Amino acid sequence: MGRQRVTSARRQLQTTRNSETRQDGAKDHQHVPIDIQTSKLLDWLVDRRHCNLKWQSLVLTIREKINAAIQDMPESEEIAQLLSGSYIHYFHCLRIVDLLKGTEASTKNIFGRYSSQRMKDWQEIVALYEKDNSYLVELSSLLVRNVTYEIPSLKKQIAKCQQLQQEYSRKEEEGQGGAAEMREQFYHSCKQYGITGDNVRRELLALVKELPTQLAEIGARARSLGEAIDLYQAFVGFVCESPEEQVLPMLRFVQKRGNATVYEWRTGTEPSVVERPHLEEPPEQVEEDAIDWGDFGAEVASEGTDPAQPAGIDWGISLESDSKEAGGDGIDWGEDAAALQITVVEAGTEAPEGVARGSDALTLLEYPETRNQFIDELMELEIFLSQRAVEMSEEADILSVSQFQLAPAILQGQTKAKMETLVSALQDLIGRLTNLRMQHLFMILASPRYVDRVTEFLQQKLKQSQLLALKKELMVQKQQEALQEQAALEPKLDLLLEKTKELQKLIEADISKRYNGRPVNLMGTSL
Repeated sequence: MGRQRVTSARRQLQTTRNSETRQDGAKDHQHVPIDIQTSKLLDWLVDRRHCNLKWQSLVLTIREKINAAIQDMPESEEIAQLLSGSYIHYFHCLRIVDLLKGTEASTKNIFGRYSSQRMKDWQEIVALYEKDNSYLVELSSLLVRNVTYEIPSLKKQIAKCQQLQQEYSRKEEEGQGGAAEMREQFYHSCKQYGITGDNVRRELLALVKELPTQLAEIGARARSLGEAIDLYQAFVGFVCESPEEQVLPMLRFVQKRGNATVYEWRTGTEPSVVERPHLEEPPEQVEEDAIDWGDFGAEVASEGTDPAQPAGIDWGISLESDSKEAGGDGIDWGEDAAALQITVVEAGTEAPEGVARGSDALTLLEYPETRNQFIDELMELEIFLSQRAVEMSEEADILSVSQFQLAPAILQGQTKAKMETLVSALQDLIGRLTNLRMQHLFMILASPRYVDRVTEFLQQKLKQSQLLALKKELMVQKQQEALQEQAALEPKLDLLLEKTKELQKLIEADISKRYNGRPVNLMGTSL
């Protein structure tokens, strides 16, 4: 008997210990959290049989009833606030029912039911929500949509607005810098032309009118080159042993007579009458495709269309022969055809003697051919003097000393400083004739339509500067629009985040109730 009591006591003690162990295990399991991935929340609810797989059709019916029920609602500030939301879910409906219990209290009968249609409608909605836990799956679907699509989309739009602001700010700086650069190029080009840029076309034409005065001044400066020309002439005569050979004919002529006319250079005498060609100013608007034939077309039209006299031009040939012995060609060569001579008339000689007309009326520095010759001779003399200056700076050897013992006095009496002074004067003249401003003026003188091309070229820079300035203003406007769009999106994102966090807490609390209060964590929301 004693042994049986001991064995029974031991079994009872072991049973008690096992029971306590199971209770402790249950208590520990009660605190183990349930972690659910948000993207798989709907599948998790369906797998655990918390909701029906065909919940969408029931939710669609509930949404239709909610849209019909909100059309007839009592005046209440809290109800209006609930209905102002973008989406009304199950917990909103519960709150509306609680509020209607106060506003519809007069319709309650002795059985605790309401005769008000408003209350019946919302109670029906709540009942439909609770059927098969449709409210839980709807909230879960809304949470997944917010986390997966809505919130990332708003964040992406805000990030794009910020990126656009940075891009527009960069383009604004580029436009401002480009406008300043093009404006600087415009004024720099105007400075090269010697104009202010206020009225490019008019200022260029005014410069062309001042060109003869400037060329006359250059011709007057050439008068001081007599010593340099004589030095070059003496050197050529001494080295080539031909003192009668003349060098630099054009430069000698200008040195003596200044910037004379081409007629005087060609004939050696001054003209009695100078008929300078009239510089026609190009029209304000030039049609590039239009060809100006002058009076040629009018003259042809006025002469008629007689085939015997084409275009009314008298060639001095008789079409009717008085003698058949002439071979029938109708041309009378006279009695002595062998004595016939053809004389080629030089350019400019068609004018009467003493009259400078056409190119003969231009000055030597205006006419391109003579101006180029003048510049070539200036460079030839400048190179010679520069070389003599280099030779004088070197140590003289016995050979060079012996070579110049018999040279003329003008060659032996020169110094390096004198050579450099003459070279400087020549370089100044060459620079005056060949600088960029003079080159453009000569082109304008040769072709008045060149004024339009230069004007268009300069104004194009100014237009580009204005376009870049407008682009800068446009970038400022677009930057402001992107900032306003960002300012409008950020409150929407904040509100959506707040509502999504609220949904997360409601779903976690509801699932936790179904598992005896175990903590539930929805993972992957990143809110």
